[in-house]
Amino acid sequence: MNDFMLVRKNLFRKKLRAWLMIVSILIAFLIFGMLASFYRAFTAGEDAAAADRLVIVNKINFTQPLPIAYFNRVRAMEGVRQVTHLNWFGGYYQEPKNFLIVFAVEPQTYADVYGNDLDIPPDMRQAFLRERTGALVGEAMARKWGWKVGDRVPIASNIFSQKSGSRTWDMTIVGIMKAKTPQMDTNFMAFQYGYFDETRSFGKDQIGWMVLQTASPSVNEKVAKAIDASFANSPYETATDTEKAFNKAFVAQIGNIALIMTLVVGAAFVTILMIVGNTMALTIRERTREIGVLKTLGFSGQRILRMVLGESVLLAMLGGIPGLAIAALIAFMLRENLANFIPGFAMTPGIAIAGIAMILALGLITGIIPALNAMRLRIAAALGRG
Repeated sequence: MNDFMLVRKNLFRKKLRAWLMIVSILIAFLIFGMLASFYRAFTAGEDAAAADRLVIVNKINFTQPLPIAYFNRVRAMEGVRQVTHLNWFGGYYQEPKNFLIVFAVEPQTYADVYGNDLDIPPDMRQAFLRERTGALVGEAMARKWGWKVGDRVPIASNIFSQKSGSRTWDMTIVGIMKAKTPQMDTNFMAFQYGYFDETRSFGKDQIGWMVLQTASPSVNEKVAKAIDASFANSPYETATDTEKAFNKAFVAQIGNIALIMTLVVGAAFVTILMIVGNTMALTIRERTREIGVLKTLGFSGQRILRMVLGESVLLAMLGGIPGLAIAALIAFMLRENLANFIPGFAMTPGIAIAGIAMILALGLITGIIPALNAMRLRIAAALGRG
């Protein structure tokens, strides 16, 4: 018989009560794990944003186009090192349910602007420039569909159509893009803007948005103001901001994910804290005479304190760790299905570490007051209670 065995037996003295508390804690940490994974996915764009990149969109709304003529005007401005432009294609493969993230890009400058994030070998860059129908595919997307360099794949759009009436563009995979940073998701495809623009039935000579690199992050504000002032009072006014601010604003359209997560997780934890804390206090009161007997047998107050805290921490771990494990399993199972809609959805080691820290905190907070009361309990008072 040792202290751990005493803690374990005391915890499961009333099995139904113990298991109900464990299940409650498990659900709380399952919620935490899933919401933290969603939050991480929604904010991944902010983490991947470069400090020297700016995004230029239509001032009305980022879904409104800009004239292609703006591209050369922005490239000639002071403080601009490189600029590229992109169009959202709205693609899918074979069936509409197979949604793909596809962009029509300016091939000569795209790899330059995103060179710090994407690994595109020189031979693949040259092939992309040379092949009119060529496409660069991210490693994650290629792995998902089993594509390789040289494959010819039909990609349809649920937004655009060709002059012939067809909604399908035939593309030849000329390169596989790999991520240089952990935050960069590669579940997307890029193909030539020229091929897209010359074949589409509407919106010719229009682009979706521009992404530029400045000479230094210190001139970001100056460059942004100069760009917006240059196109002020025109039919297509612009709004220029840092890539991080743009990504944050884009996510904010869905809702304040951080606030939602905090409120849901906070409500769950406060509820669990009150339930477990009250139950632990009740458990110690039920064992008052036993604590007196233990002290009579020579158990010190500090040892009693450690045993009661150990019981509350063990309870939290028995519920919390399986909850995090189930959340990780669900996130892993959903990752492929959500990759097109929520890139980067996963429960990372950082989330697991934060969850374990919260498990320990939960155990210590709920057990500290009952443990202190047990430590201070006098033998005569304990044995005299009914």
